[in-house]
Amino acid sequence: MSDPELIHPLKLFDIAKNEKRLLYTSAPMVRYSKLAFRQTVFAYGTDLCWTPMILAKEFNRNRFARDSDFTISTNGPQPPTIVQFGASVPQELARASSLVAPFCNGVDLNCGCPQSWACAETMGAALMEKRELVRDMVIETREQLRRDGWGVGKEKDMDNPKGRSVSVKIRVHKDLRKTIDFITTVLGPDQDRHIDWLTIHPRTRSTPSSTPINLEALSILTSTFGDRVPILLSGDIFALNALPFTTSSPLLTTPNPTLTTTTIPTINIPKLAGLMSARAILANPALYTNTYPSCPWSAVETFMANAARCPLPFKLVQHHLSEMCSPGMGPDKSALLSKQERAAMMGCGNMLDLIDFLDRVRGEGDGLARG
Repeated sequence: MSDPELIHPLKLFDIAKNEKRLLYTSAPMVRYSKLAFRQTVFAYGTDLCWTPMILAKEFNRNRFARDSDFTISTNGPQPPTIVQFGASVPQELARASSLVAPFCNGVDLNCGCPQSWACAETMGAALMEKRELVRDMVIETREQLRRDGWGVGKEKDMDNPKGRSVSVKIRVHKDLRKTIDFITTVLGPDQDRHIDWLTIHPRTRSTPSSTPINLEALSILTSTFGDRVPILLSGDIFALNALPFTTSSPLLTTPNPTLTTTTIPTINIPKLAGLMSARAILANPALYTNTYPSCPWSAVETFMANAARCPLPFKLVQHHLSEMCSPGMGPDKSALLSKQERAAMMGCGNMLDLIDFLDRVRGEGDGLARG
């Protein structure tokens, strides 16, 4: 594989397709998708990582925002990274994209954040009602990157070290016809589409995360657009062996009770190109290995080593560890630490105390998960 710093994201889609699997990605998560965490999930099979959403306007105007919002590695693994922006003005998104292009694999426009503050600024999910504006933003961004000398020819620039991608992450409307109109406008003509790929979170702006994703909407949208553009699914990706769009198909059916029926997962969304996980990969960075049904101690150790090289605020490190050491989002609910141990871990006052605590419980437990 090419240098992860240089590989075009569409080439990653191709590699996954050739391996007869879906592309594995980590979602943009406020606070959590920092470099140390991106390096950790990359070490455990994630193909493409997103930064947290960055406000383009602030990023353009404030060097402190640039220093705090976007961190890269100059010594160690730099995972293939997509920088996600929140924006409502074409020139703001284009300028911010121009600033990060030398240091990332592509840029992404957030059209899915449902938080009221973002929607009040005509960002996030509010953009789902502004399809022409979204189209104008991605066109302006692509033109700016082209003027800067970057390869934005999509498949034509897959092998170009200067190839960069422009993508959009969306939610769906209650009336799916509006979503189809939105995608049609943003996608543009087949011969020169405006975006490299599309990420779909099949919930509406008002649908809580506790409600299952709309699989019917996902099926319709992938059937309609999946041949024209790669599509990622965001939402309810909790375990590779329990995806929301798979069914268990029996390999052996027999009335004999002494024989066991074997099942395999069957994918019901054939034109889907990849997966994007948020809550589950936060709890288990090894989610995509298909080897660890819950977070292994090795992932905790990898994260702590990365956090030492790419420092994070202490409280954020604690929150990451609390997620990793708690029962996960998948069917396996085992946990590295008991509830009492997790409470003790959150009581640590500094990094040295935290490391000593982890060493102690790791030794006492001999690395075995405890409920």
